[in-house]
Amino acid sequence: MCKLRHKYPKDTSFQCLRCAQCCGDTNLHVRHILMLKTEAQHIAELTAKPIEEFAVKTEEHEPYAYEMRKTSEEGNCVFLKNKACTIYEHRPLICRFYPFEFRPTKSHVNEFLATDECPGIDKGPRPLRKSYFENLLRQLEEVSKSDSVFE
Repeated sequence: MCKLRHKYPKDTSFQCLRCAQCCGDTNLHVRHILMLKTEAQHIAELTAKPIEEFAVKTEEHEPYAYEMRKTSEEGNCVFLKNKACTIYEHRPLICRFYPFEFRPTKSHVNEFLATDECPGIDKGPRPLRKSYFENLLRQLEEVSKSDSVFE
């Protein structure tokens, strides 16, 4: 079996500016906050709300099963209050990865890509180390173990 390798953005720094731009729609981008089935179930248990109250089922974004609902007035995630995430410690993996996207490839070299829409990119004190991305991969592995989509 071939061992997978990962490419990381080089010389990229990041510091969250707490602007909450990643939590909703912008003038240029409609945000899709996607969740795996197990993530939606976990949030439902945590908040004591049925999944249908905070998410809609999707079949367009496999392996994701749900998309987070947004407030109708601003187009923000329903869990965003005063520019803060009310489920931050339990937020979906896609939120944990932002402003980076993990893109699996068929060439056995998976990539982390940085979005240019996040104002916190290149604002950090120093370039991110490989360990930052390895931590994200560990989180992906943990979620993968609990979600049958990845089996």
